[in-house]
Amino acid sequence: MSVDVQDAEPLVLEVLRSGQITQGPMVERLEQAVAEIVGVEHAVAVNNGSTALALSLQALELGAGDEVITSPFTFSATLNAILASGATARFADIRSADFNIDAGLIEEQLSERTRVLLPVSLYGQMADLAAMEKLSVQHGLTIVEDAAQAIGATHCGRAAGSFGVGCFSLYATKNVTAGEGGVIATASGELAERIRLLRNQGMRQRYDYVCVGGNYRLSDMHAAVGVSQIGRLQEFNERRKRNADRLSRGLEGIAGLILPRVTEGSTHVWHQYTVRVAGDASCTRDELAERLARRGVGTGVHYPRPVFDYECYRDHPRVVAADVPVASKIASEVLSLPVHPRLTDADLDCIIEQTREALA
Repeated sequence: MSVDVQDAEPLVLEVLRSGQITQGPMVERLEQAVAEIVGVEHAVAVNNGSTALALSLQALELGAGDEVITSPFTFSATLNAILASGATARFADIRSADFNIDAGLIEEQLSERTRVLLPVSLYGQMADLAAMEKLSVQHGLTIVEDAAQAIGATHCGRAAGSFGVGCFSLYATKNVTAGEGGVIATASGELAERIRLLRNQGMRQRYDYVCVGGNYRLSDMHAAVGVSQIGRLQEFNERRKRNADRLSRGLEGIAGLILPRVTEGSTHVWHQYTVRVAGDASCTRDELAERLARRGVGTGVHYPRPVFDYECYRDHPRVVAADVPVASKIASEVLSLPVHPRLTDADLDCIIEQTREALA
């Protein structure tokens, strides 16, 4: 998603003129805004969403022998963060209804070594965090939600990121962007303080080293862009919802095309509008993507296979592959169509028309 220059420019200039372009008051403004959206007391900005995941696990002091259960249907950053912590990754299959981890299958993966549940709230719709919260209480686990794509979404009346530790991305394509950036939201003051230390070389004050850390700070320049956009999050998400509704109305009834839907008790912020091209469609998913590309309609595949099904992970000693038939099937079917807030009605009509013709 591109940035509205007229919103960002005054804040960026404010930072430049202040002379403080590293982490400063603009970062604090961004953190406060995210904390308010999530409904928690603490938010800590970092340099990207991948760092948000990795630092959250590091702050929980995970290490060798600990296990984390996550979704097999996600971007590699989710798995990489687990491996960076020294923990072992296990996987529970997903639900076809919303592409998110199936809470009913998590218990099969639990062991005495399980410490964290790491659900991914995919495409803009939250996983069943209410069910996972019950599991976490029952088994003494911590929830770290990969909410990179779901800022502003809700489940059972609660915001993404509020069921445990919430990790958000402010990458260029996200519903709120800072160009690059990430934010960790938590109700725990102790955890937030530890994350602040870790992001700043382990320093409480200059040369007062408390722990081993790194440089994961977000600059005030990036934060200025984020602040300029986050005030319009509700507007952007409403536009995405309107665009998704229009796409669904226009694409309804096409043989073999399974449209996305909103699960009961949840709201969707439509980071992606992802359809499934099933076996009874007139062409395969890849053929449809090629046909639409020739017609000027960009698409994306998120994601082409389960995250552990790559050479670098297949023989990794801390990646425990699982039988995930739903994720494997869906990975061969999903295709994301444009849904971003800058689309016009004419753009949406074109997407609908070209998709219908491509599947005729």
